[in-house]
Amino acid sequence: MRLIRSEFLKIRTTNVWWLFSIGALGLLLVAFALNAFQMHFVMDSPSEMTSGGDPEVAAQLSAMTAPVALTSYMVTSGQYFGMMFVMLIGIITVTNEFYHQTATTTFLATPHRSTVVLAKAAVGGLFGIVLWLVTTAITIPATVVYLNAEGITPALGDGAVIRAILLNGLAYALWALIGIGIGVLIRSQIGATISAMVVYTVGTFAVSIIVSVLHNLLHWDWIDNIQWAMPSLASTLMTSGTDVPGQPHYWVGALVLLAWALVTGLIGTILTRTRDVS
Repeated sequence: MRLIRSEFLKIRTTNVWWLFSIGALGLLLVAFALNAFQMHFVMDSPSEMTSGGDPEVAAQLSAMTAPVALTSYMVTSGQYFGMMFVMLIGIITVTNEFYHQTATTTFLATPHRSTVVLAKAAVGGLFGIVLWLVTTAITIPATVVYLNAEGITPALGDGAVIRAILLNGLAYALWALIGIGIGVLIRSQIGATISAMVVYTVGTFAVSIIVSVLHNLLHWDWIDNIQWAMPSLASTLMTSGTDVPGQPHYWVGALVLLAWALVTGLIGTILTRTRDVS
């Protein structure tokens, strides 16, 4: 508990937490507005027009515009950017030690380095959960207003929607572990943050484009499932309120994200225990 309090102190006494919080909330509003505009267009357009006559695409659009799926989609708006900031918090809690040369003091005060990593994971995960609570408190009433304006009854009481909201909170917490693993692998604060943001943003779209091109060239249906191995896309999949035709079940996304968090956290702990502190 003393370690956890010290990690809280390291974050609370710097500008990082509130700058990241402002950024996440600002991008949340942008994401919600864009999602609302997109779904308004999809709902107002006949499925034959938006799908180009493809029955599979029409079925996907029909599933996405169902009240349960639509409610889950809107209430988890801002997830993409919110988890990016949680990942950055995880990175900074590690790289700050090396950037400000306090790692030696930390590990001398607490020789059990695994305990230090666990404390950082606990603080990063708690930051993610708090951010999830704040964003959810904003998106729930906004979703109710938006869906009522569209003439759709919100399905907030549905079990699938509640599951999506809770899994969204789990995703926020798990991304802290992923950030800590990245911070241990790349000790440079600038290098770690830039690399992680590029992979998180550009890499997500690049994988989707590559998978789409390969699918169109080779016509292998299984290639589409490769993209769900990306943690950012797995996070989106696990918070879907319903199964969309052509996509894996929501629990596949949860398992993929959990695997990423466990692997990066384990690698981070092992490297922290074995590396010398320069």
